[in-house]
Amino acid sequence: MSNKFEWWVGLFTALAIASILFISLRVSNFQVSSGGDQYKVYAYFDEIGGLKPRAPITMAGVVVGRVGEISLDVESFQAKVVFNMNSKYKKIPDDTSASILTAGILGEKYIGLTPGGAEEFLENEGIVSQTQSAIVLENLISKFLLNSDEEK
Repeated sequence: MSNKFEWWVGLFTALAIASILFISLRVSNFQVSSGGDQYKVYAYFDEIGGLKPRAPITMAGVVVGRVGEISLDVESFQAKVVFNMNSKYKKIPDDTSASILTAGILGEKYIGLTPGGAEEFLENEGIVSQTQSAIVLENLISKFLLNSDEEK
């Protein structure tokens, strides 16, 4: 009897650990490389405001890619962001704009793409030239406080 009970407790514990691991990976946006075809696109931003690698890149609410590497371009002093785009979305217009957005008020950062109307499409190693940087909450608060002090 106790052997059977111990087996069920062990099975329940293993399922609980697997469930916690699954939920943790889903929440952190971690994905094992699916081996699908991808192409890279670059964009330069003045302020990325907490954007992280593996953040989703969306168009019309659909995830079309993930943020790859983020680095500082030492010539322009802007953040260089690599987009790892899913190759099934190869027909994104060349004049598409990219904005760093926030999910909710204090949620995670992601990139939203707004398509343009160009006949040419973004290609591998292409550049998204129209970008809108992240809005940093601390900067907004300090501007508000400085403006309210000046009115007195």
